Amino acid sequence: MNVKTVFILVLAGFLVLCAGLIVDSGFFRTMPAAPGANPVLTEAPASGRGAVLLQQTTEVAPPTSSPVPEEAMPLPVPQLQAPTAIGLSAEGGPRQEVTLGSTDPARGFKHQLVLDSIGAAIRTATFSEHETREGQTRQPLVFLAPVQVNGRTILSMANGALTLPDQRQRLSLDRLSWRSLGLERLPQGGEAASFEAMIVGAGNQPVLKLTKTYRVHPDTYLLDCTFGIENLTNEPQQVQYELMGPAGVEEEGLGTDMRKVVAAFRTRQGHVSSVRLDVRALSKATTPQDRSLRPREADSVFLWAAAVNRYFAAIVVPGPVDANRPGDWIAERRGAFYDLDGGRRDPQHSTIGLQLSSTTITLPPAGQADSARSFPFHVFVGPKDKRLFDRTDLYRQLAFVQTIDFAGCCCPASIISPLAFGILAIMRWMYFIIPNYGVVIIILVLLMRLVLHPVTRHSQVAMSKMSKLAPRAEEIKKKYGNNKAEMNKKLMELYREQGASPIMGFLPMFVQMPIWIALWSAIYTTVDLRGAPFLPFWITDLSAPDALWTAPSPIVIPLLGWTIRSLNLLPILMGVAFYLQQKLTPMQQPSAATNPQMAQQQKIMMIMLPLMMPLFLYNAPSGVNLYIMASTFGGVIEQYFIKKHIKEKEEQESQGLISVTSKTGGKVKKKKSKPFYRFK
Repeated sequence: MNVKTVFILVLAGFLVLCAGLIVDSGFFRTMPAAPGANPVLTEAPASGRGAVLLQQTTEVAPPTSSPVPEEAMPLPVPQLQAPTAIGLSAEGGPRQEVTLGSTDPARGFKHQLVLDSIGAAIRTATFSEHETREGQTRQPLVFLAPVQVNGRTILSMANGALTLPDQRQRLSLDRLSWRSLGLERLPQGGEAASFEAMIVGAGNQPVLKLTKTYRVHPDTYLLDCTFGIENLTNEPQQVQYELMGPAGVEEEGLGTDMRKVVAAFRTRQGHVSSVRLDVRALSKATTPQDRSLRPREADSVFLWAAAVNRYFAAIVVPGPVDANRPGDWIAERRGAFYDLDGGRRDPQHSTIGLQLSSTTITLPPAGQADSARSFPFHVFVGPKDKRLFDRTDLYRQLAFVQTIDFAGCCCPASIISPLAFGILAIMRWMYFIIPNYGVVIIILVLLMRLVLHPVTRHSQVAMSKMSKLAPRAEEIKKKYGNNKAEMNKKLMELYREQGASPIMGFLPMFVQMPIWIALWSAIYTTVDLRGAPFLPFWITDLSAPDALWTAPSPIVIPLLGWTIRSLNLLPILMGVAFYLQQKLTPMQQPSAATNPQMAQQQKIMMIMLPLMMPLFLYNAPSGVNLYIMASTFGGVIEQYFIKKHIKEKEEQESQGLISVTSKTGGKVKKKKSKPFYRFK
């Protein structure tokens, strides 16, 4: 196999891997369904008794008139005992909304929560320091939103089914309008709101009292949530409940899709490990077990579960009911996939969330110790920022940094993550000096090119030598074509005599690959680039495609299904840079007479390569395209000087200005021994 073929295979393989990652990220996609296309929201009745008994068997089936998707179905119920004669129901109050926090940064709150008495849940969570990027008018970004599926509304942190196994009773609390206790002002500027519901039996006798409280504080992305259950009867009660967790996490970033559910566990050795399921895996899940977030090691302690997208995370941390085993009262953690497109289960037209289920809890009779139990949660709703996670003790101890997932392509995360975090630290340091991330990206890429120049030059010189030896290599292949072992032996002798190595020509490329992928990943995922401008008239958001002109309506390319929303200049400039780079890359130049197949391959590659990457990256974030374009143009300049260096060296060798060695193809002259003593 000649050098040209190896180079084509290596380059094509790398492009295929990266292109697969790009396509999987969703750069080419159709427009999401309009909000108005979702099913109409159907509110629960505002009567005092809004929750109803579903049934008294171990299986719970959705009503046939309003089917509920599997993802919205309750989690498994513990084995139920023999039924009693008591029929339970739930009582709440009129539907109300309570607002905590503010979207006004001057008030100091990081977000605004709109709480809904339906399910005692979070209806929306809106950031005060992060805005939308679509349209002319920027609005505060809504991160958590209601999910409407088949007429049913899924809200974040809503209480789902409440099960009393010993009475074979199960109530759907997410359809109940709880009684709102109003807004409470806390010391140091915090705010709180509480909701209350009663579980009653025959004759409206109270059985359980449920209380749920939310608290928000200024200057923190963390909010507190407490769910309390109190036994009001003279008999012990067994209770198991469900919590919907964060829901309505939509894609963040134009043309990207990095939504996942993540769960973290502390192993017996004290390390924090995490497991994750992305939106595509959730869309393909056919059983509840396929959506389960289970630890890799047995006896690991559950720490937190999160629903994340490209830039932000909603992390649920169960409080230490048992200080020795925090989180152990959460029995099950599952990702949820909510299809918004009529059952097609298309990740592009969907949203994700979490479902949590408690263990079975035994409450002693009223008045005894532990007849009232309280279950605290911390909920982080904020950006995936390593600096924030490192400087906050709780975030660091719980390893929130594991919500940050770099796109490692063909390299393992153990290599890419440290490199990417290091590159991000350098970028942020440079930003203090040059407060423009576009300029920082260009300078960083050029510095990387400068640092790796010796490796690149060695690779290009080796490839140049191999291309010069191509005619002699072809002669050896023709002469020993029937004897592979002898042919390989002669080729190795030729390369050794001339100081050339096929491996050394490509080894530097593989050495540099993790660095460039880490740089790509750092730019691709950092929240710092979200909304960051480069030029006031062009590239006003480095996390979105550069748009010289925006179409009045999206243009869909027939057959391919690609959606074009704007005229983007960076991918076009990138194609020009790829073409120039190919023209300057030292390769073997076969003629159609000696090797017509290779000559045809080279012509195809010269046409296809400058077209492939711009097409794949047309809707990519402009920060990523700026990095690739700067790197490619930097490579063009670098290859120009390397090619000039190789030409000067060849001219010096031809004029005898460079000593002939075995590496340059000549015989090594033996050095004459010097006399022991020289007479003057």
